[in-house]
Amino acid sequence: MENEKSKMDNELGAIRIADEVVATVAGLAAAEIEGVASMSGGWSTDLVERLGKKNFGKGIKVEVNENETSIDIYIVVEYGYAIREVAENVQKEVSVAVETMTGLNVASVNVHIVSVIMKRDNQEEEEEITPEAF
Repeated sequence: MENEKSKMDNELGAIRIADEVVATVAGLAAAEIEGVASMSGGWSTDLVERLGKKNFGKGIKVEVNENETSIDIYIVVEYGYAIREVAENVQKEVSVAVETMTGLNVASVNVHIVSVIMKRDNQEEEEEITPEAF
């Protein structure tokens, strides 16, 4: 059964935008922000990516109601960047991208910082700092 809550009617018919499409648009926009190291989608999503399938909606939860959407984004921030500034930039860019590409009104973009990643001098190894590490 198709998701009727994201259905938009016009004079030519109906337009339905899947939640996964909104998540992909949001993920691509968030990934472009300086200071965002990666999206955090949990161990199952990370495993699928390691097997070769890229998931641009990773770490994003979307709820669409009529012509409005709420987005939750889970990100990893690079050490050295102001976390609040990175989060606010993610909110702005994701909101603009989703509204521009889908025509949906963005009610909220909630940014969840799940960890901070530190880059070492050799750039090959990275150390992730999570709340569990403390």
